[in-house]
Amino acid sequence: MVTSERVLDDAVIEISGDRIRDIRTVEQYSGAGSLPFRGTVIPGLVDIHNHGGHGHRFDTTDPEQARAAARYHHRQGSTTVLASIVTADVDTMVAQTAALAGVAAGGEIAGIHVEGPFLSQVRCGAQDPRHLIDPDPVVAERLLEAGGGWLRVLTLAPELPGSEVVADRLAGAGVVVALGHSDAGYDRFRAALVPDGHAALVTHLANGMAPLHHRDPGAVAAALVRAAAGEVVVELIGDGVHVESGFGALVFATAPDRVALITDAMQAAGLPDGQYRLGPQTVRVEAGVARVPSGAIAGGTSTLAACLRWAVLECGIGLVEAVRAAATTPARVIGADGIGDLRPGLRADVVILDEDLRPREVMRGGRWL
Repeated sequence: MVTSERVLDDAVIEISGDRIRDIRTVEQYSGAGSLPFRGTVIPGLVDIHNHGGHGHRFDTTDPEQARAAARYHHRQGSTTVLASIVTADVDTMVAQTAALAGVAAGGEIAGIHVEGPFLSQVRCGAQDPRHLIDPDPVVAERLLEAGGGWLRVLTLAPELPGSEVVADRLAGAGVVVALGHSDAGYDRFRAALVPDGHAALVTHLANGMAPLHHRDPGAVAAALVRAAAGEVVVELIGDGVHVESGFGALVFATAPDRVALITDAMQAAGLPDGQYRLGPQTVRVEAGVARVPSGAIAGGTSTLAACLRWAVLECGIGLVEAVRAAATTPARVIGADGIGDLRPGLRADVVILDEDLRPREVMRGGRWL
């Protein structure tokens, strides 16, 4: 068994209802001779940046479409998922947020992540530049109202006029402000990552921002400095496409307790190459890499379990540290206290990995999927 703090050989987890009742060694467990499963047991994974999967999208007003996307990722080991939407016209984003709020109220998703529309034209990536706008308090209020208390994270670019006013309002409403898709330099980005929680998260580090350079360190360096100081969390897309494993190793070495592995998955996750959609744009997937017509990478096609495996096998990260990044840290950053680890009293979200670190069995809320 692997928790956020240790590896325990020959552990047995007792489940009562939807909660972990106790954790014992095999010697302490009277039924050790009839244990039904064997493998490496880790907590259910927590994906806080996910746009969909297996043909289904979160950027939708169809609740069943969103539920199907969530169910796919649940079965792959991500027992907790935030549903992410991308930049579109404001009315569409508000309608999508309202639809997802109903899905969240039913327990299928843990909340909503809005990526945009307050993002940089220069660093828009796969965001549709036609709909990007400066931070607008009226739009922010509409999104908050539509979210009905389920808006958990909103990504914005801190250099845009009005960003501080909108960030203050969001933080006051309990929303985690994430910085991303930004062309801000080192000083501006670092100043916006204030320790009081107004900007506690960095959206997919190194993607949607200027490359790290020793004479122009930029947003990447600013984020790592703040993360190393224990002040913010940085997202890292662990699909082996968005960042190279050497960069991943650097991020973990700099701030091992402040990394949240994410998928940034989109509709094509778990499906063959072909044509898909992300927000208003067409996406072409070739050799597992998704791109919009501009050539920008358009989200991921992986699962969070595969990202954990990448961190261990490609970046050389220990399994405890990888579990922390794929479960405990993302749960903490969105304020989800009852998930993300294996301890008595927490929700019974459990993944059993085989010897190749691939999911063999998944339990969500005490129920095998």
